[in-house]
Amino acid sequence: MPISKEQKSTLIQEFGANAQDSGKAEVQIALLTARINDLTRHFQAHPKDHHSRRGLLKMVGKRRRLLDYLKNEDIGKYRSMIAQLGIRR
Repeated sequence: MPISKEQKSTLIQEFGANAQDSGKAEVQIALLTARINDLTRHFQAHPKDHHSRRGLLKMVGKRRRLLDYLKNEDIGKYRSMIAQLGIRR
């Protein structure tokens, strides 16, 4: 279920300042969104997997907190992240 190294590196290059910049809020939001989307597809096939569902809910909460931080710091980056990743809100 984890995202591939290639997918992770492309997300880091797309949203980070350089290839090793994985600490920015934008990069973390993008990585969490990729993992959340992957787990969402997993739950369509395995609806009774409640242990993984708890991990999904923790990831959604962390992404929400990072998005709130980004919204308070720079509303323009927040809006562009929402548009790029297709997150509703």
